[in-house]
Parts: sequence; structure tokens; C-alpha cells
Amino acid sequence: MKITLFALFILLTGSAFGQIGSGASSQPQVLELPSHPLHADLHELATEQSLLGGGGVSSAHGERPLSEFGSALPQPTPLGDIARAYRKEKQAGKKAELVLDKQGS
Repeated sequence: MKITLFALFILLTGSAFGQIGSGASSQPQVLELPSHPLHADLHELATEQSLLGGGGVSSAHGERPLSEFGSALPQPTPLGDIARAYRKEKQAGKKAELVLDKQGS
């Protein structure tokens, strides 16, 4: 037991000295971010490129109601309905017919 405690003490002492560091300065270091003054200047835009690879242009006009697209995901069952169904199932379960009472002699 004493050897274990001594080894633990040596390990923790060594790790405490390891956090001091080797010659690290305790003075704060000021962070200087580089500035980019030409970042927001006006310049010509690049030529337009198609992401699809084809040269054709397609466009559409008008709006379609969202109801025409249908629902992609099934509607989840509300938690209250699940709880009511569970309660009905539990009440409809088979009840014990024979009750044994422990009587003292």
C-alpha cells in the first residue's frame, strides 16, 4: 500500500513539473491578424460557367402549390395516441384468476 501511494505521489509530482514547461514565457502574446485591404475592392467578374456541363439554358415561370408534390415522409403517430393504445392493450390483458395469500400459522 505504501509503495503504491509513493509511486502515485512521484507520478503526480512529475506531471505537475511537466506542466511548467521548458522556458515558456509567462508574458501574454498579442495576436495580430493580417489585414487584406484589397479584398472588397471592385473588380471584373469571371465569365459565366455552367455547372451542369451542357450548353443549354433552361428556365421556368410560375409557381406550383406545394400540395401538388405530395408528402415525401409519412406522418409520425402522435405520442398521445401511442400511449392510449398501450393503455387499452394493458387493460385488455389477461388478469390473474387465482390469488394466493400468505397466511401466518
